[in-house]
Formats: sequence, C-alpha cells, structure tokens
Amino acid sequence: MEAKQDSAESIPRGAGLDGTQLLDDLVRVEVRLYTLLDARLRAAHGHGLGRLDLLRAVDSVPHCRVSDVVRRLGITVGAASKGVDRQVRDGLVRRHANPEDGRSSFLELTPAGRQVLDEALPTLDREAAQVLRGTGVPDGDLEHLAHLLAAVRGGLEAESVR
Repeated sequence: MEAKQDSAESIPRGAGLDGTQLLDDLVRVEVRLYTLLDARLRAAHGHGLGRLDLLRAVDSVPHCRVSDVVRRLGITVGAASKGVDRQVRDGLVRRHANPEDGRSSFLELTPAGRQVLDEALPTLDREAAQVLRGTGVPDGDLEHLAHLLAAVRGGLEAESVR
C-alpha cells in the first residue's frame, strides 16, 4: 500500500515534465514488472522472460538473423549472439545457412521452441494483465498507457536508426 502512495506522490501535477522522475518511474516499473513476470513464467513453464523474448523475436521476423534480434530487443550483438547460442544449444532455435551470404545464417524456431512459445505466451499475457490490473489503474488508462508507450518506443527506435 505504501508503494502506491509513494508512486502517486511522484506524479507532478501541472509542474511540467520532470524528465528525471519520468525516467526513474519507467525504469522502476520495468524492473519490477520484468522480475515478477520472469518468476511467474519460470514457476509455470521452467523458462524465463529473457528466453521467451528471444523466441518471440526469432518468430516475429521472417529469415531472422542475429541483427534482427538486436534491433527487436534493443540489446547488443554480443548479448544477442550468446542468447541465440543458448537457444540453439537447448534445441529451441536452429540456424540455416543464408544462401545469399555464406557468412550469415537465418534463425527459426524448432518444434520444441514453438511448443515453449505456444505454451508460455498465454501465461505471459494472463499474468501481465493480472499484475497490471492489480495496480488499481483502470483498464482504459492502461490501454492509453500502452498506446503512449508504443509511441514513445517508436520514436526512440526511429531516433536510434538516424
């Protein structure tokens, strides 16, 4: 209960944008939400949110390459390469040679990777909705927040391309 009061007090009313406070709130929300959902996914499926994020990235991009995982997740090439290596080692992702460029390969889910994704995604969706609704913020406001965050993310991703 105290956390709700503390966070409500951090919202400036009519004082203009406090970029530092906004950044702090966004980061703390992300860390708490990620940690909670990661634990729930591990308990339910034995796989964490990091693995699920990577599998979702591979699944969402036709002829996915490590560079696509980097762009989709906003992580370094080294982190993406190591993450892909773990998924390949665990039999969830396979590499196929790129016929147009022998130095690169395409990534795709294996049947086991598809099964992990298909089983865990409904849990992630349900648990995320439950946690967010548990904050007491009305659904309409959460939907508005989702649109705002998507717009901010799009702007930041477009900026990083420039």
